[in-house]
Amino acid sequence: MELLKQLVSGFAVVPSRASELHHEDLTAGEISQINACRKARQVAKQHPDSLVLGADTLVCLGTRIFGKPSSRRQAAEMLRELGGRTHTVVTGVCLLHLRRHRQRVFAETSFVTFHPLTDQQVSAYLGRVNPLDKAGAYAIQESGELIVEIVTGSFSNVVGLPLARLREELSMW
Repeated sequence: MELLKQLVSGFAVVPSRASELHHEDLTAGEISQINACRKARQVAKQHPDSLVLGADTLVCLGTRIFGKPSSRRQAAEMLRELGGRTHTVVTGVCLLHLRRHRQRVFAETSFVTFHPLTDQQVSAYLGRVNPLDKAGAYAIQESGELIVEIVTGSFSNVVGLPLARLREELSMW
């Protein structure tokens, strides 16, 4: 929401209850775009005269997709595995207006390199951040400096919404 305020005003946040797809035969870009569309469509059915934005962000190391951890233990395992390595963050975005029969779908990819992480650093990070609602068990905007060495690409994409690309897409809407 804070990111979107940088581009537009006067919008409402309507959480989607659409289930997220996870399929091993699809790329992270494909999965994130499908999930973004599922979310946008579910909300657009309730608001057919509105422009709806759906987004889905995935954290990937190679072909492995890191979802939201189910426990703090699993979160710690994820962070240790990402430690000292570069992973990708892919956000799929769907702009949808049902009444006008318009849809635009895209994905943005950024690369994040973590510092090598000790168990103490992982514990310190988890002591500051609730990892259970975050893909890859981290949020770069919440004490990210403790774990992140460098971001290549869109920082806002890693937060969850690629603002530069979204601005460009909205200008063509």
